Amino acid sequence: MFFVALSGMAFANGQSEGTGSEDKVVTIKVNTISVPNDAHTNALYKFEEVLEELTEGKVQVEVFHSASLFSSEEEFASLLQGNLDMAYVSANTLADYIPSFSMLTSGYIFKDYDHMRKVYDGEIGDKILSSVQDELGIVPIDVFYLGARQINLRDIGRVVKTPADLKGVKLRMPNSAAWLFLGKAMGASATPLSFSELYLALKTGTVDGQDNPLPTVKNAKFYEVTKSISLTNHVIDTVWPTISEKKWKELTPYHDEVISAIEEAKQLCDSQNIEAEKSLVEFFRSEGLTVVEADKEAFSSHVQGVYLNDKKMTSTWDLDLYEQIQNIGK
Repeated sequence: MFFVALSGMAFANGQSEGTGSEDKVVTIKVNTISVPNDAHTNALYKFEEVLEELTEGKVQVEVFHSASLFSSEEEFASLLQGNLDMAYVSANTLADYIPSFSMLTSGYIFKDYDHMRKVYDGEIGDKILSSVQDELGIVPIDVFYLGARQINLRDIGRVVKTPADLKGVKLRMPNSAAWLFLGKAMGASATPLSFSELYLALKTGTVDGQDNPLPTVKNAKFYEVTKSISLTNHVIDTVWPTISEKKWKELTPYHDEVISAIEEAKQLCDSQNIEAEKSLVEFFRSEGLTVVEADKEAFSSHVQGVYLNDKKMTSTWDLDLYEQIQNIGK
């Protein structure tokens, strides 16, 4: 499993277990753009609770939610530079630095939660996560489930059931090449915008819509300023709790405890998001939103076709690995 490989990988750089003073208190500052009550915010507090208990207070965790320490634009660069100890990263952000990761960001690469888990919790996931430290010097510990991303829109005069219905729609996407390609592949006019600016942009009509898992739509209150949700399931979305290599080396005596705490945090995050997704459709309907079952086959066929027919996009992909991932989901 990845956890075993991760511990060995950390010691390969001249580190040995027990390095550093056992009496020293190590502080991990964690930044997240997620808001209070998001499952992955709650997971960080679970990580804090468990890790501080396991280390008897020798590792302290400070959680900064709502991008209160670094903005979404600043966060990843700060992690790379070692100015931030820990944050969630995504395959989409990593694809700007490791081009082959654009394969992992493609729409419909995972068909559902179980498919995603089989991939990331197996040998393929081990290799993927290990490669991030090799390439960038940051250490992803695990993969948390964020939810299935859906299309959430203002009143655009129609509901969205197929890619053709998104033509001309200004769909907010995070500002990375991988995210923007996905928005265009969905059929929309992809518009980059910071998450922290999104609520106001929806309210004023600067953008027509956004895509996020249903728990995020609720917790960020986007349902207050939108009129419909189309259930497309176009991305089985994940976030990867990741520590800077500088901080990881400082944590050498506590690697096992960090991994154990992250595992408990993952279980909380995944279970909360799965449970929320089961109940939120009725909640949004009760708030006056129209909830539409999109033609997922039409979207999947169209989106995967856009990716696979773009030779520039797939030039860095391992197409044999892509097929392996697809076969795992069958």
